[in-house]
Amino acid sequence: MSSLYNGVPAVPSPAVEVDASRSLPTYIVGQDGQGRWVALESHGLGGGYFRSREAAFQYAVGETGRRAGAVRLSAEPLRITL
Repeated sequence: MSSLYNGVPAVPSPAVEVDASRSLPTYIVGQDGQGRWVALESHGLGGGYFRSREAAFQYAVGETGRRAGAVRLSAEPLRITL
């Protein structure tokens, strides 16, 4: 029998499937049009300019928890928009 809350029977809510991979951050690392190294979060929620490719990768890898495939290198110029 379901429990009562203020006299109303509790009704189980339907299970909601969430694709966790869509909510986890992914980053793109590359250079902007002026040759500066950039790491950008795919939803525009994080990122910045870095002194080197290695520094940009280190930041992105740390932000993604070292998840395989979460950091990609871009061959195209990247642009940070504020």
